[in-house]
Amino acid sequence: MSTELIVEKWNEIKVIVESLEQDVAKNSGGNGSAGVRARRGLRLLKKASSDLVKLTLEVEKARKAN
Repeated sequence: MSTELIVEKWNEIKVIVESLEQDVAKNSGGNGSAGVRARRGLRLLKKASSDLVKLTLEVEKARKAN
């Protein structure tokens, strides 16, 4: 089950990155709203990455305990 959670979180991160690519490209073309979305997405990416790190550490700790 824990490996499923890790993969699920990783897929969530990939979706965030895909949406960021679109917004960054639009922002580089002068779209200010896309810049706002890109910055919001970067904050989400940071949180999701942190959550993934915590999750993997918990899983490794649980494996070592068994």
